[in-house]
Amino acid sequence: MGTNQSIALLQEMAIFVKVVETGSFSETARQLGNTPSAISKAITRLEQALETRLLQRTTRKLRLSESGQQIYGHCLEMLNAAQAVIDNTGKLNSEPSGTVRISVPKAVGHYMIHPHLAEFLERYPKVDIQLLLEDRFVDFIDDEIDLAIRITNEPALGLKGRKLIQIDHVLVATPEYLKRYGIPRKPQDLLDHQCIYLGEQASDSKWKFQKGNKTTSVIVKGRYSANHTGIRLDAALNHMGIASLPYFVARQALANHTLLQVLPEWYFKTYYSGAAWLLYPPTRYLAPKIEVFIQFLAQKLKSEPTLKHDDSHI
Repeated sequence: MGTNQSIALLQEMAIFVKVVETGSFSETARQLGNTPSAISKAITRLEQALETRLLQRTTRKLRLSESGQQIYGHCLEMLNAAQAVIDNTGKLNSEPSGTVRISVPKAVGHYMIHPHLAEFLERYPKVDIQLLLEDRFVDFIDDEIDLAIRITNEPALGLKGRKLIQIDHVLVATPEYLKRYGIPRKPQDLLDHQCIYLGEQASDSKWKFQKGNKTTSVIVKGRYSANHTGIRLDAALNHMGIASLPYFVARQALANHTLLQVLPEWYFKTYYSGAAWLLYPPTRYLAPKIEVFIQFLAQKLKSEPTLKHDDSHI
């Protein structure tokens, strides 16, 4: 018997098992919502395909033939295996498990996501996390990722997303540096200072500011630039100048006053400011591992401090 024929007879095999369990065509028909005649025909089709008699029929009851006993055992194993598949699928669908691959900008991953992952892994012991730290835009299919965090005003076309937290940038310096070189009172005063900026492209040295309806920009200079937030933080802490940093990177140093915010009354506008969105392909079904990770991150980042500023600045 070929595979196609075996598949075609799966329903008849299941009916055969039910007939043996109930002991009658009529009771099987009642339980399956069918007619006794349809049940009898299904058994006949199975017997013809297998070329053997499965049941000894009498007016009072049904009895398995010798070959019917052996075939019943195989059919019962088939049904049990099918039930096991259903049961296991139910567990997979209800219990988060598997690996979540998430692409995150380097600084966001290091300072905002990584600190929370130990708690997540403890809470969900069957879920593994693969954190991919990269600032480039990734392709969900080519890069085989489940989620991506990107700083943007809204999700890209063709993606769904959840807004996690606002990302602002600040200018910072140590009290020692400011005492030695002076405190800038307006953006143009930055021309007299060593400024530590990203340095990946020419526009990174053009710092833009807004206060109310007034906007201005300054092309700053400095002997040191670095495209790594941790290095710019360390440079600022070592009194090397006034550094541009994401607020979430500078927050702790600002809180303990090892760094001071420069020009706090001005809103510092950068190409890298905006909302951090958790992005994923549109689908009607999200695996439990993805759902719990999204909920966990949203909850954790909701409680993260953000920069307090006058909304009229932006």
